[in-house]
Amino acid sequence: MTTLVIGANGQIGRQFCERARRAGEPVKAMVRREEQAEWFAERGIDTVVADLEGDFTHAFDGCDEVLFTAGSGPHTGPEKTLLIDLYGAMRAVDIAAEKGVERFIMVSAIRAEDPMAAPEKLRPYMAAKYAADAHLRQATVPHAILKPGRLVDEPASERFAASVEEAGENRISRDNVAVALLHTVQQKALANAEFTLLDGERGVADVMA
Repeated sequence: MTTLVIGANGQIGRQFCERARRAGEPVKAMVRREEQAEWFAERGIDTVVADLEGDFTHAFDGCDEVLFTAGSGPHTGPEKTLLIDLYGAMRAVDIAAEKGVERFIMVSAIRAEDPMAAPEKLRPYMAAKYAADAHLRQATVPHAILKPGRLVDEPASERFAASVEEAGENRISRDNVAVALLHTVQQKALANAEFTLLDGERGVADVMA
């Protein structure tokens, strides 16, 4: 089963692709520009050049499932949030349904469940995630939604929690998110499920049971 990774050139996307390669899980990394493919080619990871703001239907060819970890980033305006995090995600879901892929894995966010509870500057992003998640739930394609907390740059502890109450704080390393994504990809029967992910003390299989 080959996984199309939308947002492969992001921090989580790269860490996931590297982990998937080491684990022998076939992936196709979707990148926006040819020069971005070099990093993946050096590691023997297949790539496809496609843009979420253009026609990216061809990126799905030969893929059995989709992992969406794209994001407009913290330095862009609301227009990119609408085009990437909302409309780009919704278009990806629709194409996946049309293509009959076996599963769509969405990287969302813990505060997407209640956008108004997020810090003011993050509310448009969380509202976009909220709507994209709702669109995925209503689609015909089986899905898994992972909702990490505040992202930090630390090596993976490979230990997790499923709530802020359990974890003690709202944070998770990007590398731990990559660990959870690899676990999701490897669990082929996992579908129509949602998981909150934070740094904690439990193994990924326990938290995502």
